Amino acid sequence: MTTQDYATYIAGLPRVIVGSAALFRDAEGRVLLVEPNYREGWALPGGTVESDDGETPRQGARRETAEEIGLDVTLGRLLAVDWVPARTADIRPPLVAYLYDGGVLTPEQLKSIRLQEEELLSWRLVDPEDVTDLVSDSLGRRVTAALAVLARGGHTAELEDGHRVG
Repeated sequence: MTTQDYATYIAGLPRVIVGSAALFRDAEGRVLLVEPNYREGWALPGGTVESDDGETPRQGARRETAEEIGLDVTLGRLLAVDWVPARTADIRPPLVAYLYDGGVLTPEQLKSIRLQEEELLSWRLVDPEDVTDLVSDSLGRRVTAALAVLARGGHTAELEDGHRVG
């Protein structure tokens, strides 16, 4: 196989987006959500991994968190990996979403949050049982699975569209 043949082969492979986010909580166990200005609903701090630049999912989650809410913190363990398929009505290709433990934020850290105004309208702390009312179905299931991993310990949750597998 020539270099050109290999390049043609690679160009024909399916496209998949890699996203990563951080799950932050406060001392009361509430989850930090952000409100994007480019789509409906709430989300976790995070975004698309810049893999063309050699960025890893963990690095992407840290970079996105620093950009979006002004907190540059070392992230904890990987809580969940989720395969989110493309949907017919969705223009987005399939997504592999990594979710890291952002830890429990101190009152000082919460006061120092500064939103990236180009992308975010606001942020808020939400009781865990209310998260699923504010985010997409698959993200709600991902957050629920990640909180269960934190509560019970154990292994990273392997998910498909937010549902446990494996």
